[in-house]
Amino acid sequence: MTLQQNKNHSIFNIAVIVAALGYFVDIYDLLLFTIVKKQSILEVGATDLLKDSTRVINWQMAGLLLGGIIWGVMGDKKGRLSVLFGSIILYSIANFTTGFIQTVDQYAWCRFVAGLGLAGELGAGITLVSELLPKEKRGIGTSLVAGIGLSGCVAAYYTFHITEDWRLCYKIGGVLGILLLLLRIKVSESGMFNNLQHQQIQKGNFFAFFTNRKRFKKYALAILIGLPTWYVIGILVNQSDKFAEQLYGSKSINSGRAIMFAYVAISFGDIIIGFVSQYFKSRKKALLLFYSITIAGLVLFFSRFNNNDDTMYWICALLGFGTGFWAIFVTMGAEQFGTNLRATAATTIPNMVRGLLLPLNMLFLDLFQKKYGWSIIDSGIVTGLIVMAIALLAYYFTEETFHKDLNYLEGEYVDAIP
Repeated sequence: MTLQQNKNHSIFNIAVIVAALGYFVDIYDLLLFTIVKKQSILEVGATDLLKDSTRVINWQMAGLLLGGIIWGVMGDKKGRLSVLFGSIILYSIANFTTGFIQTVDQYAWCRFVAGLGLAGELGAGITLVSELLPKEKRGIGTSLVAGIGLSGCVAAYYTFHITEDWRLCYKIGGVLGILLLLLRIKVSESGMFNNLQHQQIQKGNFFAFFTNRKRFKKYALAILIGLPTWYVIGILVNQSDKFAEQLYGSKSINSGRAIMFAYVAISFGDIIIGFVSQYFKSRKKALLLFYSITIAGLVLFFSRFNNNDDTMYWICALLGFGTGFWAIFVTMGAEQFGTNLRATAATTIPNMVRGLLLPLNMLFLDLFQKKYGWSIIDSGIVTGLIVMAIALLAYYFTEETFHKDLNYLEGEYVDAIP
């Protein structure tokens, strides 16, 4: 093996570093709104904080869902690098523009465009790293991408804490993205994708996930195993101030701070799970261990042990660590499918999970609380039981992918790339 090949197979090669930094900027932007929400939405003329902030975040989620499909298809048709370049240009421009908005409508449109761009970052990065690294190292490589990237939330929190200027925070995010483009010039395209260019086969067909029963099952399971992540972040941690008031009467919890603690722990979890997976030689065993930590965190969250603010922050961190399997779950999604559908799978799967926060919120808020009159505690517990039951069932039927060779094509087209 040549020196260049050794460099390409290192978990610290340029593709891993750039993908990690790209996801860092992605998470910085994705979570920035939740951190600056109150100040920013009021300054642009919001008349109803809850209604207007929910509208903005819903537009961002809509952009993520649509963008996940667009970038995924493009990643398989035009290449992984085209997505890495295009997505960061789009969300960097949207980020910078957000720093100049004057109305709630403008805020919503900017977050929609940002969502479109943000949707492509992680899937393309995970796909590229998975295809460039040997199977013995790809779990660690993708975990580093997610672990480093998720610390972008911490950067967003402290940037706002230091500057106290939400417009400047968005502008900084835009500049960071543009600077990252300079590093991406040195990244090489996946050899598997380059080989695919010589094959007369269908690539990036999103509807292929739904036209074959076996393929649809793999796709659905790959989405459902990630369900606990956004239940924890989007409901428990995001609403930690409301839960604290109901659990022990506190009104001093800062949900933005709770999110920051959770994401610090998620970052560590995402790095550690790669090494755990390597130790077990199994993606599923590592995932089951982190599911167990998540369940322990859920028990503590709703128990009498959670009776003061310090404990609440620590439990949010524990829950964050337990759900620090984002990299492994996206990697498993990428490993489930052939090279001609891999980017589409890896890009749409995490964004489908993000999009499932909407029905989870409907279940948590509209059905259990508004219709049945349940307390936030009872609603949170039952929603959590449903989420974990679905995730564990999906986990049981998901195939092990640790030893899987990714050099193959999907479906009825051809069995392997020559």
